[in-house]
Amino acid sequence: QVQLVESGGGLVQAGGSLRLSCAFSGIITSSDVMGWYRQAPGKQRDMVAIITPYGPTTYADSVKGRFTASRDNAKNTMYLQMNSLKPEDTAVYYCYSPGYWGRGTLVTVSE
Repeated sequence: QVQLVESGGGLVQAGGSLRLSCAFSGIITSSDVMGWYRQAPGKQRDMVAIITPYGPTTYADSVKGRFTASRDNAKNTMYLQMNSLKPEDTAVYYCYSPGYWGRGTLVTVSE
């Protein structure tokens, strides 16, 4: 059974930083794709970053240069470092691996 558990969300002022974590367990291996998605109120769920074991990390244009996704396979944890946060980054952030989703963690960025 696969489990993805996000943490690290919260309220932050514009310009601030947060680091999200995703603890994963089960059959996910170091060769599996993992990523972060987000869903703002009333909007669809969109890709934020995708980490693959065989190429560079892919980022949404809206977060390039501000967000950094990484993965520590020894700790079974994926991270999303978010800097220079903007109010439009407010969303529920989800951890993803093909076929599996976490329950999400809410990030709220105030003006």
